[in-house]
Amino acid sequence: MPDMLVKLYDLPKIESCIKKVSDHKIKIRTAMAYEKFDLVEWVQSSFGRQWASECDVTFSNNPISCFIAEEGGIIIGFACYDSTCKNFLGPMGVTKMKRGTGIGKALLLSCLHKMASNGYAYAIIGATGPSDFYTAAAGATIIEGSSPGIYRDQLKK
Repeated sequence: MPDMLVKLYDLPKIESCIKKVSDHKIKIRTAMAYEKFDLVEWVQSSFGRQWASECDVTFSNNPISCFIAEEGGIIIGFACYDSTCKNFLGPMGVTKMKRGTGIGKALLLSCLHKMASNGYAYAIIGATGPSDFYTAAAGATIIEGSSPGIYRDQLKK
């Protein structure tokens, strides 16, 4: 899976994405320190240990570099940045039942806009799966020759 590059100085507006999900009583917000264990456990059970490890790291950043989507106090999605590498977005995921509702796009753009406000001009999305999603949502382009990228030396389980 290749990495992708996003121009942070040319991002789509975020307001309509946030309104779309908030109209369905879904909140997109920065995770709080007291939510760390609940979120990391949810990520592990939903997406696996590696993503949980990356999510855990974001709680060491100041400010915390993870956004969550929650509905009625229940976690339904997350997106991290500055986790495995500086200037990298990911991992991110939305619970299966809520995919295709705009939550992923709202999480993605929340992270990218925050990265832009932190002074980055570009963001790298590491080891993308659904590259069409990232292209449509944020204008991301594939970085040729980037697979396996930084994830090439993974430990065996």
